[in-house]
Amino acid sequence: MNKRILYFFCYACIIANVSCKTGTGLPDLRESYGGNDTKPFGGFVAKNILQNSFPGNYVQTTKLPFAKNSLLKNETASVYFCASRNLFVNDQDVEAIMNYVFAGNTAFLSSAYFDSILLNKLFCKVTPGVILPRYFTYPLGETYSKLINVISNEKDSFGYFYLPFLSSFSEINDRYGRIVGYNADNKPNCIVFWWGKGKLFLHTDPRAFSNYFLLTRNNYLYMQQLMQVTHALPDHVYWDDYYNKLNRRNRRAESSTLSELFKHPHLKAAFWLLLLMLLIYIMFAAKRRQRIIREIKPNQNSSVAFTETIARLYLQKHDNKSIADKMITYFHEFIRNNYYLNTTADNKDLVLSLSRKSGVSEERTAQLFTTIKSVSENNYIDDIQLLSLSGQIQQFYNKKK
Repeated sequence: MNKRILYFFCYACIIANVSCKTGTGLPDLRESYGGNDTKPFGGFVAKNILQNSFPGNYVQTTKLPFAKNSLLKNETASVYFCASRNLFVNDQDVEAIMNYVFAGNTAFLSSAYFDSILLNKLFCKVTPGVILPRYFTYPLGETYSKLINVISNEKDSFGYFYLPFLSSFSEINDRYGRIVGYNADNKPNCIVFWWGKGKLFLHTDPRAFSNYFLLTRNNYLYMQQLMQVTHALPDHVYWDDYYNKLNRRNRRAESSTLSELFKHPHLKAAFWLLLLMLLIYIMFAAKRRQRIIREIKPNQNSSVAFTETIARLYLQKHDNKSIADKMITYFHEFIRNNYYLNTTADNKDLVLSLSRKSGVSEERTAQLFTTIKSVSENNYIDDIQLLSLSGQIQQFYNKKK
């Protein structure tokens, strides 16, 4: 079948599908890029062009991410095509892509947004263009994309009337990469990386592989000529139908929090630094510490303090009689506790026994008891009598010591 007849047939199917589904005649402009999607920005035509570019191979559809796709692990001469609005990947996916290409395969990835993990791996940067919102107000116009002269034999560029192709590569790894195509502003929008035995193509305008673009005039030649430089005789051809359905929300649900954090080198370094500081704190600052022992003050003789307080009270009132009685009572208590003598006995026997046990002369002991008797019998005691009693009792204590 003639290729032009095939493409016109595809175009007729798309127009009929849009007319049946939309009563207003306005097409669905959502960018899906599904292999069976016949909407203007579906991938039905691109998948058929891929099949016709490699007629000896049946295009297999994959619905798994790179890291979990077992079909790609043992390949050495195959072609993988992916067109999506956003290409969200993790470290394992990028590693799988690079291993796939290194083994001798060709990967063609077209997306309006490439994950920074992939771009950092390839040491290149992308300046984003227009991402089509649900209700856009960006001015429409005639825009085009072109390939380098070595690939394209067409004198004119491939264009269509819609949002302009503005996405482009602002930085390219010149050691492994080369420019393949340009947008309307003459900025590179398609590059190829040689890695190992294979090639990795990156394209920043997936709308160039939509039904609407490829069915405009002879734009199908744009994809055909690109496919001619991928692989001459591939063993297998794969069409990706996973990343075109992937958005940021469900990608994050699939990935863990740490994997999202590790996408960014600075956050990853900060995380490991914080973990190291926490480990150091646990090792050195979280050891068992001796609790501070409070200083225990020695017990004070409260009875002495109480006696001194009472004595000061008596002195303030000038009550010499009460002071003398307290001194005599305390002295008798002292004799009973230290010499085990009965202080109510006859004074002569008490004086003799106390003199012998204490070592104080009998004369001085008798004089002390005479003073005690005189003070006890008087109702009034002057200061001289009080001082005399206090002095004699103190001399007895000192002699005892």
